[in-house]
Amino acid sequence: MAKMIPPAVAAALLTALGAPIASAADYSDDIHKNDYKWLQFNLMRSVDNKLPFRNQEDTYMEMEFGGRSGLFDLYGYLDVFDIFDSRGDDLNGKDNFFFKFAPRLSLDALTKRDLSFGPVQELYIATVTNVADNGAFGGLFEHYVGLGSDVQVPWFGKMGVNLYGRYVRENYGAPDEGKFDGYMASTNWFKPFHTFENGSFVAYQGYLDYKFGADTVGSMAGRSSNSLEWFNGIYWHSERYAVGYGAKVYNNMAFFQDGSGATGVNQDTSGLGHYFSVTYKF
Repeated sequence: MAKMIPPAVAAALLTALGAPIASAADYSDDIHKNDYKWLQFNLMRSVDNKLPFRNQEDTYMEMEFGGRSGLFDLYGYLDVFDIFDSRGDDLNGKDNFFFKFAPRLSLDALTKRDLSFGPVQELYIATVTNVADNGAFGGLFEHYVGLGSDVQVPWFGKMGVNLYGRYVRENYGAPDEGKFDGYMASTNWFKPFHTFENGSFVAYQGYLDYKFGADTVGSMAGRSSNSLEWFNGIYWHSERYAVGYGAKVYNNMAFFQDGSGATGVNQDTSGLGHYFSVTYKF
């Protein structure tokens, strides 16, 4: 049962398969014709976050970036926790940062061939690298590698849909270090659904990451072989600013079994978390 894809992921995949035929990403004449880039800083406040060891309340700064250049599609962010050095933040005096770097190599641009089919517009070799603090128990350094795609989905438009294998370089001393352990299915979207007369707009944006089959770490007391993060944000955007709220659904965050006290802390890693943000765009 732990390796089954949950209904939310299955529904997204079935919706994608039923979508209209997508227009191809043709790079035969110029692989740079769709280039773009963006950078923004987000001041974030988390409430009832479900990080392991009850790290739930924090104010942090996030540098978020992305774009496209020739062969490469890119997304990433750097979170710096407890940005105001507040004793009221759960991460005060604890972890300082989390970094996610997710480049994808376009197979269409690399081969200069149209690899589209059905609703699938473009194919990629997809990667994700996550890095976090290196403290007394070590740090986090994990890689995901697999097949990615851009898929045209009714109403949503273009969504990223990716499937990865998980390789663990460091994981705070857990037994999955130095091993392939599990998989991740992910999707992301950005859908403006209301535009004002001044050009600003409201968007529904978010992502879903489902990790499963991590049997090595899941064999430890208090741990799980699967984990879910599903972020649903409603944001107002202008050319330079954004303000938003996100509701995030968790299940066994970071492979820690919700409700288990085997790690010395009664873990609260499932349920609903809340995020509030103010953004400046460069």
